Order: sequence, then structure tokens, then C-alpha cells
Amino acid sequence: MSDTALEEPRLTKVLDGRLARRLAGYVRPHAPLAVGALALLLIEGLLQLVGPLLTRRVIDVALPARDFAEVARIAVAFAAALAAQFATGYGQTVLTSLLGQRAMHDLRRELFDHLQRLSIAFFDATPVGRLVTRVTSDVESLNELFTAGVIAAVGDLAALLAIGVVMFTIDWRLTLAAFTVVPAIYFVSHVFQRRVRTAYRDIRTRVARLNAFLQERLTGIRVVQLFGRERDEAAAFATLNADHLESQIASVRIYALYFPVIEILTTVALAMLIVSAVDRVHSGVVTVGTVAAFLQLARRFFQPLQDLSDKYNILQQAMASAERIFALLDTKPTVPDAGGVRVRRPAGVGVTVAFEGVWFRYPARAAAAGLTPADAKAAQAKDDGDTGWVLRDVSFRVRPGETLALIGHTGAGKTTVVNLLLRFYDPQRGRITVDGVDIRDLPVGELRSLVGYVQQDIFLFADDIATNIRLSAPLSDAAVEAAAARVGADRIVARLPGRYAHRLAERGASVSVGERQLLSFARAVAADPAVLVLDEATSAVDSRIEADIQRALRELMAGRTTLAIAHRLSTIVSATEILVMHHGEVRERGTHERLLEAGGLYSRLYRLEGAALGGAKRVATPVGGG
Repeated sequence: MSDTALEEPRLTKVLDGRLARRLAGYVRPHAPLAVGALALLLIEGLLQLVGPLLTRRVIDVALPARDFAEVARIAVAFAAALAAQFATGYGQTVLTSLLGQRAMHDLRRELFDHLQRLSIAFFDATPVGRLVTRVTSDVESLNELFTAGVIAAVGDLAALLAIGVVMFTIDWRLTLAAFTVVPAIYFVSHVFQRRVRTAYRDIRTRVARLNAFLQERLTGIRVVQLFGRERDEAAAFATLNADHLESQIASVRIYALYFPVIEILTTVALAMLIVSAVDRVHSGVVTVGTVAAFLQLARRFFQPLQDLSDKYNILQQAMASAERIFALLDTKPTVPDAGGVRVRRPAGVGVTVAFEGVWFRYPARAAAAGLTPADAKAAQAKDDGDTGWVLRDVSFRVRPGETLALIGHTGAGKTTVVNLLLRFYDPQRGRITVDGVDIRDLPVGELRSLVGYVQQDIFLFADDIATNIRLSAPLSDAAVEAAAARVGADRIVARLPGRYAHRLAERGASVSVGERQLLSFARAVAADPAVLVLDEATSAVDSRIEADIQRALRELMAGRTTLAIAHRLSTIVSATEILVMHHGEVRERGTHERLLEAGGLYSRLYRLEGAALGGAKRVATPVGGG
């Protein structure tokens, strides 16, 4: 992935009203938590005034009068105020944390649900790492906004207002003396915000580079070790890691400068306050207790002022994350689920599948990545000539009990036929029907429930065996075991600790490729599909297991509709019809015998395969054959 793709976007507005309103929608269901946290913050802000005012009374009233009982009462009141401040601080922390976690729980769930509904074309064009970042890091940035951002900022502003009003009420001249450094604090904070914003963007870019590098190298660890690239990759990672360290240190330097400068300015303000108060204390206009109270109030005033700079950066990061998250949520599936018509069939019975003049080309990557409909249409218009078609005027019909085999070189369009049948994509021209019903009029979930797809590249989840066989089907344990037994997968399961409760490693890595294919066959059997799609489904099993699978297949295919993608022609000699595809077109069609007699492309491919085998005798186990 290029560095440009990993760069963080630059927001033109710190607070986008449209994004803020959408974020508020996730807070609304948890409004009592927000109101409670805000109320506690306001109370905590007011409690900060109690200490200085009590200090003033002790110095100006109780001590001159030697009223130690009054001093004791004030001490008790001060302790009670501290206890109340602790309780309100604890309560608002708990409430804001609950608010943030519950709002983000809802957002994560919505994001995951939305991702599962997006079309395959979107995932073709979007890196997985970017999507993981949206659901994790970006959501966590919004969580920080709720827990330490908006509500805390409102509390800081309320505290500033309350303290400022009290200070002006007590003595406006001392207040002005203390506030003379406010413009300097504003200037320093503005510079800090700009510098730290750049530093954070730099950090996130370098983290993205680290993550992208790690994901690629760990995924391809076999290649790294096979070619002895460990030292070179370690050196490349060290460079990226050093860049990340440098960006982190740069941010540390900014904070290390900012807070001492603010502390110095605060001290200057206190010094100016004291200097301004000296003559007035001597003249009796201002009491010593008032000056002491002012010193405490001024320090309390400047603390939330510098905190607001951090809140500003939290807000900016959250807005950037919200923009990316809502852009993802606004992405529409390119294959809409119309719903409506339903196909009814008895269990174990196939359906008639027909392709009628189907033309298809994969959408532009930009359109697939979620551009607006106008932009997507413009991208399509750039390729509106007679180029780029993956399928050209493909037509066929396969009925229950029949087997249609698709053969052809890599890129001929065989897998695309399956992708269109499953509505991972929609054709640009022509239509596909199931029992005469256009599949675009069928609910997507129902359409896909009709198809049992056994892929060459098997995907198993990091879950137990029973779950991987059952998936979404409401099957009992006995039904799962029966499905496994029908394809011989029960012998594999019997050797595993925990049997059907045995938990597989990621992508099923704890079992062999052949064993994964057996489990995928059990999954297809358990689903009881109307249409069985086989993508060279026995390529990774030995001849003994393949023979068992073929026997199970003949039972499974009886009465059902079968599409077989074949790379070994010997496996489809008994198919009802064979389509020979070349550059997206059906060049030849017919049975094995007729195609051999025609002496065309199929005949040449079949002879080449025989020559490649060196004339060696091999047992053919044809799909659907006896």
C-alpha cells in the first residue's frame, strides 16, 4: 500500500454540525447518563468555589476574632466539600464512561451489521486493515470524545464561568490583574493546538504504516522464511519503528514545552495579582482573606483553561474519525436486496437455473469503493466501449438432476458465473433466473440459501467443528454428525480432541487442506441446497478420500441442480452438458462425447491433459458419473 493511501485526511472544520448531529443520535438513547454526568460536573465546578470562600472567612473573620469553634466548623464544612467533590468526580467519571461505552457498543454493532450487508465489490476495492481501523481505532476516538471530551469541556466552561463571575463579584480590579496573561495563554494554546495536531496526524500515519507492514509480513510469513528474508524484513520494520518513535518523541516535546509555559504564565498571573493587591491591602480596601481566596480561585481558573486545549485536540480527532465512520455507513450496497418473490421447493429437490444473454464486467475500483452514484456512473462511462467484459452474451439452462460443467483457461469467466449466480455482483446486461424468477426479485438471503458452494480455497472460521458445519442452518448435533458421516468427514473428526467441539485455528489452519475440503462438503450436505456449485472441489484430497466424496456427491446430486467448475477434464466426462469458455464467451457446448467428436477446443484441451499425464493410467472419478 502506498504512503499516500495511509495519510490522515485534513479536516477543514474542527466541529462539523452535520457530524455532531449524527453523533448525538447515539447519545440520545442514553440521555439520562449524559444529563447525570453533566449535572455532576456542574456541581463539582461549584464545589471548587467552596474552598476559597471558606479560606477567606477563616482569615478575615474567624482568626482575628480568635473564634476557634468557627474555625472547626469551617474545617468540617471544607472536609464535607472535599468529600462531595470526590463523590461527584467519581460519579461523573462512571457515568461518562458508561455513556461512551454504550454509545460505542451501538456504533460498533451498526458498523459490523452494515459491513456484512455491503457488496463483495466494496471489499474487492477496500483494504481489510482500513475497515478494521474503522471498527476499532476510529470508534475508540469517538469513545474518548464522550468520556473525556464534550461533557468534560462543558464542565470546564461552566467552571470558568462560575469562577470568573465570583472573582468579578468579589473584586473586579484584582480579577483584571489576574486575567492580564489570558491573551498570552490563548496564543500559546493556539500554537500548541496547531503543533500537536500535526504531531498526532504524523503519529497516526506512521502507525498505519506499521500496521500495514505487519499485516502483510505476518500473512506472508511462509514466503519470508522460505526465502530467508527475516533479516531484511527486520531491518525494514526497524526503520518504520524508528520513524514511529521519532513522531512520538516529537509529540512528547510539544507537551513538555506547553505545560511548563502555561505553568509559568499562571505563576506570573498570581504574582501580578499579589503585586496589585499589596497597596490595597495596606490601605484597607482589600482584606488578606480576599487575596488568599483570589490566589486559589485564579489557580482553579487557569487549570480548566489549559485543559480545554486537550479537549480541542480530542474533538478534532473525533471529528476526523466520525467523518470516516459515517462515510463507511453511508456506502450503499451495489447489489440491493429487493426482496418480494420467493421460490418454494420440496427438500432435496433442485431448481432450474438459467443465464439469458448475460454480459458482465467488474465495476471500476473507485465506484466499488463507495463513491456517490453520480461518480460511480461517471467512472462506468469511461469504460463504456467494447472492452473490459468478463462475460459476453453467456446463456445456458440447467435443470434439477442435471450437471453443467464449466471449463476454460484461467480468466475465462468460470468463477464469475458463480459470483453472478450468488449475486455478489449484478450483470450489466441480460438476466439470471431461478425457476423463471429473476434473481434480482428474490431476497438475497433466500437466493444464497438455495446454493451450496464448495470452493477450491476453503474458508473455515476459528470456531468448533460443529459450528463450521452448521453455520446458519438450525441443525441439531445429530444432523451435523450425519452430514459429516455422509462425506466421510466423521473419520477426520474422530481423530480430533473434543471431536465436534474441537476448536479450529484461524482459517482452519490446524487441519490439512484435504480435511478442510471434507468439512466444506459436510457443510454443503448439511445445508441441503437446491443448487450445488463445485469449484474443483476434490483437488486437495487423495484418491481414496476422493472416491468416498464422489459416492457422497452422487447421492447429494440426485434430483438437485449442479454446476461444476473443472480444471481436470477427466472429472466432468459424465456431465449433462459441458460449456467451454474462452475470454468470457461460450465457444463450445455439448456432452463429452460430442465435443470430442467435434474436434474443437475441448478436444484439444482433453488431448493436452492426456499428454500431460504422460499416458499414465489414472482412475477417473467423474462428477455425477458411475
